[in-house]
Amino acid sequence: MKNIFFIALLSLLAFNCKNKAESEVKTVEVATTSTQELDPNAKYAKAEFTVEGMTCMMGCAKTIENKLAKMEGVKSAKVDFDKKLAMVEYNEAMVTPENLTETVALVSDTYKVSDMKTVNSFSTEKACNANCAKACCTNKTAEEKAACAKDCKKACCAEKA
Repeated sequence: MKNIFFIALLSLLAFNCKNKAESEVKTVEVATTSTQELDPNAKYAKAEFTVEGMTCMMGCAKTIENKLAKMEGVKSAKVDFDKKLAMVEYNEAMVTPENLTETVALVSDTYKVSDMKTVNSFSTEKACNANCAKACCTNKTAEEKAACAKDCKKACCAEKA
């Protein structure tokens, strides 16, 4: 009797496990391009500011970046989690620095904007340092010198030969 009970239990477990549902993984593409059209005649300004309170790159920084990028009149937005720095290029007629601050604050109460400043170029863009001869001209090909000259305003960088 014990053997029959054991065989019945074993067969019940064996057949029961085969009906187990497998989880299905689907990949969904999400369009990230903005549907808003930019005014080619508009005057665009660049703002940089510090965002305090971010705890992660994907949740915090990306959420703030997406909210800023979706604002009407914003041409581009980038949030650098490591530097706690947000860089936004916007239409001056449609967006103000106060609007940018409000948008970040609306994402979460934990995010605080500080050091808001209007800049000519973002701090992460290529720029010459104090020793421009080494940075831009020494040991460079003509193509590298030309690329540097686009970003660098110093005389040594303007030399392309």
